[in-house]
Amino acid sequence: MKKFFSAQRIHDLLITVLFLIFTTALCFLLFFFISEHPANIALLYLLGIITIAYCTTGYLYGIVSCFFGVIFINCFFTFPYFKVNFMISDYPFTFLFMLAASAITSTTTTHLKRQAETLARHEKQLAEADKEKMRANLLRAVSHDLRTPLTSIMGALATLEENDADYPPEERKKVIHNVYEDASWLLNMVENLLSITRIESGTSRLKKSPEMIEEVVAEAVMRLKKRFPNAEIDVSIPDEIILIPMDAMLIEQVLMNLLENALVHSKSQRPPQLIVENRPDAICFHVIDYGIGITPEHLNTIFDGTFASSSSDVRKGMGIGLSICKTIISTHKGTLIARNHDSGAEFLFTLPKEEQHV
Repeated sequence: MKKFFSAQRIHDLLITVLFLIFTTALCFLLFFFISEHPANIALLYLLGIITIAYCTTGYLYGIVSCFFGVIFINCFFTFPYFKVNFMISDYPFTFLFMLAASAITSTTTTHLKRQAETLARHEKQLAEADKEKMRANLLRAVSHDLRTPLTSIMGALATLEENDADYPPEERKKVIHNVYEDASWLLNMVENLLSITRIESGTSRLKKSPEMIEEVVAEAVMRLKKRFPNAEIDVSIPDEIILIPMDAMLIEQVLMNLLENALVHSKSQRPPQLIVENRPDAICFHVIDYGIGITPEHLNTIFDGTFASSSSDVRKGMGIGLSICKTIISTHKGTLIARNHDSGAEFLFTLPKEEQHV
């Protein structure tokens, strides 16, 4: 008994009754004030039946509403009014035709609804599979990219501890500087990993607010130059004031990661470029370097966390940073792509000017 009167059944029954009453009321208004043509009444009931089939679970409620709809048309909108009379000439044929048309429409609507639900579940499963793939890729990248600088730091400190008295001041200063660089890189990477973990797990929501593009770019470049004091970056920003919704700290992190990759991996003496383009519906950021470019076989997988630099300085593999950039831009409803040009590589990402609701 409890199963029969479940919350879903009660909900579907109420939906069916309310929509039949509402549709009948609309038919009365149409019949007495606009048109007495029975075909219009039938079409209006058909619309109500489609709505009932869409809003309820299974085929039963749509088919039952079909039967009652035909009865109501006979009783309320066919002479003699307010009497059920199936003896009218040709009415049995009309009854069966309308019942069949309504039943087919109802079952088709229910079938399409179920297909849509199945497709939504499939898409959700694919999204979960993509997340699991990203986590696995990140784990592999972490095991490679974080182990090497930690080993370097421990080895350098052990050497200093054992041979401190024999180390010339210049050599000691160089070792300490290398340790500091490795520790700074590790700190930046851990911050990146924490950001992507919070976003993917849903524990951290984007704190979007209108931000000035010029200020965000300036802050990102300034923070990058604290890590690379001698770095030169050519920045080009439109003259007009541009405000777009974003999480400023995360977008600064994206800019820093892309600019750092351009500085470290391009193997070019020419400074990278950061160009901001004002498009009608979005702001486009171009990070362009003039170096060795990206090998074609890596272009399609460069953001999945598995990409490793061919540089001998393996601690600077950029797979994790790029996958983090992809996640941040995706959560902003933007796009991020990588491509080569005649003299190097370009990373291009967009941010929409208005909030996009899915």
